[in-house]
Amino acid sequence: MTGTLVLAGTPIGDVADAPPRLSKELAEADVIAAEDTRRLRRLTQALGVTPGGRVVSYFEGNESARTPELVEALREGSRVLLVTDAGMPSVSDPGYRLVAAAVEHDIKVTAVPGPSAVLTALALSGLPVDRFCFEGFLPRKAGERLSRLREVAEERRTLVYFEAPHRLDDTLAAMAEVFGADRRAAVCRELTKTYEEVKRGPLADLAAWAAEGVRGEITVVVEGAPESGPEELDAEELVRRVRVREEAGERRKEAIAAVAVEAGLPKRVVFDAVVASKRTAG
Repeated sequence: MTGTLVLAGTPIGDVADAPPRLSKELAEADVIAAEDTRRLRRLTQALGVTPGGRVVSYFEGNESARTPELVEALREGSRVLLVTDAGMPSVSDPGYRLVAAAVEHDIKVTAVPGPSAVLTALALSGLPVDRFCFEGFLPRKAGERLSRLREVAEERRTLVYFEAPHRLDDTLAAMAEVFGADRRAAVCRELTKTYEEVKRGPLADLAAWAAEGVRGEITVVVEGAPESGPEELDAEELVRRVRVREEAGERRKEAIAAVAVEAGLPKRVVFDAVVASKRTAG
């Protein structure tokens, strides 16, 4: 009989936020796969728990190599507990490969729900929460970062990102360039920790604030693109939207069709706007 893979959420700051079942799983698991075994040790000490099984490391550098070993343990009937440094495994953390491999081998996968920086920041942001999408970390290189942002420039759902503190000012400046200086956002820093801070405002203002230097773990929440009707979109705006999609890798024909759907206009109207802009540029 095969075992069970358990994904367990861990505190993102305050250890008192640890889900009650976490202690039980830590004590009873046959194998504990931890992103950082030293942080796991500090967590178990804080919870007053002694791990009952074998502890192995499972991080980005050895994830591919260690996954087959853990799958074999699961196939032999072990209960394998996966924990990362903070929050839920697989959410911008190690875990996806192991979950996919377990599913492929028809092994049961369950979870101990716990803290999540994504949902905590979203709830605290003051921005719409009925529809949102999580974009993880943006690319480090400026050009790639701009390209990724342009892909979601017209996204109407609230956007959630993780970012390193030393890149925050550049990221917010890029967001202001692509999304607009007045687009509302919230920078959530050190969530649930002693120096928790949520800074809200237009992207341009937040970029200026971040330029002075920010520390800690960062989650950025950005308002989605505003709803627009056909009467609000002039030819220049239609052309801009087509250009954004082309720069993100879409073919012009596909970009024109997509913008036409967004704007509620015939494709011919968008096509004519693009052609006219080319003539003007020429």
